[in-house]
Order: sequence, then C-alpha cells, then structure tokens
Amino acid sequence: MSEFWIYFQIGLKHVLDINAYDHVLFLIALTTPYLFKDWKRILLLVSVFTIGHTLALLLSVYGIIAIKVNTVEFLIPITILITAVFNLFTAGKNSKNDGLNLVFFVTLFFGIIHGLGFSNYFKTILGGSAGSKLLPLGEFALGIEAAQLVVVFVVLILSYIVQTVFRFSKRDWALVMSAFIIGVVVPMIIESPIWNR
Repeated sequence: MSEFWIYFQIGLKHVLDINAYDHVLFLIALTTPYLFKDWKRILLLVSVFTIGHTLALLLSVYGIIAIKVNTVEFLIPITILITAVFNLFTAGKNSKNDGLNLVFFVTLFFGIIHGLGFSNYFKTILGGSAGSKLLPLGEFALGIEAAQLVVVFVVLILSYIVQTVFRFSKRDWALVMSAFIIGVVVPMIIESPIWNR
C-alpha cells in the first residue's frame, strides 16, 4: 500500500506542482471549450492524454525512445500554444463528433511529448531496480489521472461561474482563456534553451 501511495503521490505532484505549471496550462487549454454536460468527451480526452503520457514513460524507461531535454522542453509549450490557438479558431462552434477524431489523436501525441518531459526524472526515481517497472508506472499514471481530473473539475466550475454569474458567453470564455494561455506560453517558447545552440 505504501509503495502504491508513493508513486500515486508523485503522479499527483507532477501535475499539481505550482513551479511546473505547463501540465496545468495544457489541461486548461484542453478543457476551456467544454461544459459540464460534455463530461464524457472531456474524460475521454484527459484519459487519452494520460495514455500518451504513460506510453512515453514506458518507452523511455525501457530505453526504446530517447529525446534531448531541450527539445522536449521546447515542444511542451508548443503543444499548449497549438491547443490554445485551435480554441481561438473553434470558439463557440459546436463540434459534435462522437467518434475518435483528429483532436483525440493530437491529444494522444501531445501526451507523449509531455510524458517525455518527465521521463528522465521518472527514471531517476525508479533507479536501477531490477523489479518490474510496470507497476510503479501504473501507480504513477493513476496519480496523474486523479490530479488531471481535479484540474478539469476546477476549470469547469470556473467556466460555469463565469458563464452564469458574469454572463460570459461560451465563445467569449474560450477566447479570453485561450488568449491568456497564449500570453503565458509565448514567453516560455521565446525563453527556451533550444535557441541557445
């Protein structure tokens, strides 16, 4: 039980760490266009993101994939920027595609990128343990999923308050939040160490 809690907590802290807010920014961008009534779609998107994140860690832990830290640290804010810009162009439009569409595949791919950003730290936590790495990885993934659902719930509550109390339209909420996210993430891209080559 205690080992489960250790990896579960690491997953929680990975998402909710105030100093590493890129994960939360991505979740805000992902959730902004939706309302509580869209909970099934949001849950599916968040789970697809977690699957991508976990897949990247799995491939990295077993040495199947490796990518330079600077490259990943550059790509993570790019994924947030793309998601926020997509929201700007689709704000207020109803996309009632119940099947798996491009958004789900892009979310999976973005999950892989975000997972690679945490892979070196996760490998350090596991150390050179000879045991299976799958169980700690699963426990960590559950922590990530739980933390992501907390963030999504908070965003949906904020969205509800802004749209009912302050009478923002769904479109205006999506535009304001996406513009805010772009304003935060563009400096991250500009200040990325990748430009110092």
